[in-house]
Amino acid sequence: MLYHLLTPFASDVTFFNVFRYLTFRTGGALLTALVVSFWIGPPLIRWLKARQGEGQPIRSDGPETHLKKQGTPTMGGLMILVSVTLSTLLWVDLGSRYAWIVLAVTVGFGLIGFADDYRKLVRRHTAGLSARLRLALQGLIAVGGVLAVLNVAGDGPNTTALAVPFFKDVMIPLGFLGFLAFSAFVIVGASNAVNLTDGLDGLASVPVMIVALSFGLIAYLAGNLVFANYLQIHHVPGAGELAVFCGALAGACLGFLWYNAPPAQVFMGDTGSLALGSALGMIAVIIKHEIVLAVVGGLFVAETVSVILQVASFKLTGKRIFRMAPLHHHFEKLGWSETTVVIRFWIIACVLGLIGLATLKVR
Repeated sequence: MLYHLLTPFASDVTFFNVFRYLTFRTGGALLTALVVSFWIGPPLIRWLKARQGEGQPIRSDGPETHLKKQGTPTMGGLMILVSVTLSTLLWVDLGSRYAWIVLAVTVGFGLIGFADDYRKLVRRHTAGLSARLRLALQGLIAVGGVLAVLNVAGDGPNTTALAVPFFKDVMIPLGFLGFLAFSAFVIVGASNAVNLTDGLDGLASVPVMIVALSFGLIAYLAGNLVFANYLQIHHVPGAGELAVFCGALAGACLGFLWYNAPPAQVFMGDTGSLALGSALGMIAVIIKHEIVLAVVGGLFVAETVSVILQVASFKLTGKRIFRMAPLHHHFEKLGWSETTVVIRFWIIACVLGLIGLATLKVR
């Protein structure tokens, strides 16, 4: 919005020229989302407490230390959604169709998460929407988002191809249906992976922040023809505006962390985790860094794989590989304190983020 309001006057007021720069608007989006989170956080938490009473249901078979969290309100993801939406609309070029697509998918998945959280609260049970219904709704929104991206991207030779990191100009053609299915899988998979990771106070916020900042840089480079050619990454015209969205996402997560740091005053719930994961997946599809998402977001992948292995092992052999899944609960069962698990997982996320960024140059 500011881009359209102020840049026409740049010839008269020199300062307004800064609103032309993606880097400035990305920083502005980050700070705005942070300030909005601080502004709406306390009243939102009070409102959630007043409406939810006993708060989010706690798993009876989970780590014993989690029982003391009973009464903590959930749906704190509303804070993230509001902060991201307001900040993005304020700082992004509203003519960017990619930004609108990512924002629409993020809000759509957030609404699914909201319905899931609401059902848990009403039933006073940790089970919300049925898995089939939730996946069907997620798949529908993901497919719609991918179709919109294909419509914007046009019929280029690599539009439906998969870029392979570490190799120069290696693109695997998937075809229309193949790309549609694969991209929808990435979006839905990323959404549920972040959801599985969100099991400890502050655990999901920082890794999402790291991925968002990493992808913000990649989106900026991929959207710039000169930088894209120099780094030999796929150039995506118009993708640079996604850096602004990524800045807003990082700022919203940072603001939410203020209230979600141990001991948490509020949980993001599925409202936040599903929305955050879908945003990262959608951005990865647009900038053609789907495989890099699995690297930068390797922590989310590990959490998801731990659940898959645990379920498969128990069904096939009757034995469990981990003391409890997802992976963070396994380490809690080993005697690690919650804070220790969270901080060490943050460190792993930072390392994975650096490895992911290294793919830009190591080719």
